[in-house]
Amino acid sequence: MRMEDQAEGAESADRERAAEAVLKEVESRGLETIRLAFVDQHGILRGKTIVASGLASAMRSGVAITSTLLLKDTSHRTVFPVWSDNIGFGPGVLTGAGDVLMVPDPTTFRLLPWAPHSASMLCDITFKDRSPMPFSTRGLLKRAISDLSATGRTLICGLEVEFYVLKIENERLDHSDSGMPASPPETSLLSHGYQYLTESRYDILEEVMDDVRRNAQAMGLPVRSMEVEFGPSQCEFTFEPDTPLAHADNMVVFRSMTKEICRRKGLHATFMCRPKLDNAMPSGWHLHQSVVDAASGENLFIPGDDGALSPTASGWVAGLLEHAEASCLFTTPTVNGYKRYQPNQLAPDRVQWGRDNKGAMIRALMAPGDKASRIENRVAEPTANPYLYFASQILSGLDGLERGLTAPPAAENPYSSDARKLPMSLIGAIERFEESAFYRDKLGADVARYFATIKRAEWERYHLTVSEWEQREYFSQF
Repeated sequence: MRMEDQAEGAESADRERAAEAVLKEVESRGLETIRLAFVDQHGILRGKTIVASGLASAMRSGVAITSTLLLKDTSHRTVFPVWSDNIGFGPGVLTGAGDVLMVPDPTTFRLLPWAPHSASMLCDITFKDRSPMPFSTRGLLKRAISDLSATGRTLICGLEVEFYVLKIENERLDHSDSGMPASPPETSLLSHGYQYLTESRYDILEEVMDDVRRNAQAMGLPVRSMEVEFGPSQCEFTFEPDTPLAHADNMVVFRSMTKEICRRKGLHATFMCRPKLDNAMPSGWHLHQSVVDAASGENLFIPGDDGALSPTASGWVAGLLEHAEASCLFTTPTVNGYKRYQPNQLAPDRVQWGRDNKGAMIRALMAPGDKASRIENRVAEPTANPYLYFASQILSGLDGLERGLTAPPAAENPYSSDARKLPMSLIGAIERFEESAFYRDKLGADVARYFATIKRAEWERYHLTVSEWEQREYFSQF
């Protein structure tokens, strides 16, 4: 029997045991509803809520959902011609607004502390015949993890996530406020900000911090710290290290949970990178990474006595740098996120690494004998789909290892070096991604074109919108 078949058999047996345990817990707790959700191309949870009595059938046969959910941009518009017989992926593939399946993963079962009659499960997406869905972002990450595992290595990740929590003053629920997208709420601050890590500011935000932390811990999320960030009403949560799939699941659950519990308290949580608020600071998502030997658990990023990068760390960093611009489609997937790439703002603006330097894209935190040796990639915005973000890191880092790449010298002056600039706009990232033979090869031409098409639709809507800046600049002048 092939090793792949053995692994699939073991995973299937684990799922069956987990499914049995879930059904028993649902019955013993008297739960009424189960929220079944998959993570779409943008990292947003979508799905259906079923009554508890239908869970066994759902786990056995899957739950049908409309295939157009996979074909929408961030405004929820379908951007592919689904009423034609071929939208670009072969005759009949995702056409006609037909159904695909959500297949619940019982290992992701979580009780919902703020809705005690209910629980949730993440789902994998397949075609109706249960064949793999190439556009499933959770599936893409699983395949990348498998590629790394085949080399005898494992990636360990740690998360630092920044976001805003604001008080809702006006929900904007007039009929005229509906649309694609709808009008955003009007908000006010909970804290004036600009006192980074100040105790008095934390005390102001403690009630919110506690609500988010307690619900996160109740759901099994490995929260490590809660911090007051620099911006007004800006927070940061950090998480203990875990595997890429576990933390990708954790991230989508954390974002959704935070928004839902805040909304119930009259608050608005946003993971938007740079909200249009006076004095706002951009939010980032820093991903700590170390590669370990799967058999021994040895951290392969620990440098030698001379402090030089280990061969694994050097190759991994070189791979991340090699594909950084193309990877921005996954690390920074919104128009708004590119407003963060500014010099001297604790965010990167070019492709480089540095030793404990928060101005560099990759910050190396490594020392001889330090078992926690790792890198921190500071490139991403908090809106990124975590499955795509993590997959981009694994595929890029592994490419660096397989090709024997070597990291360049560390940057000492990150905002004045001659390193390549990161894309300055979403269209720049789209173009770098479309030019990337690497991603076409690793993802497949159809999958690469799928992501580029969705993001081009968003850029075109933005590009055709007359901005407030244009109106002020030209309306009276000419």
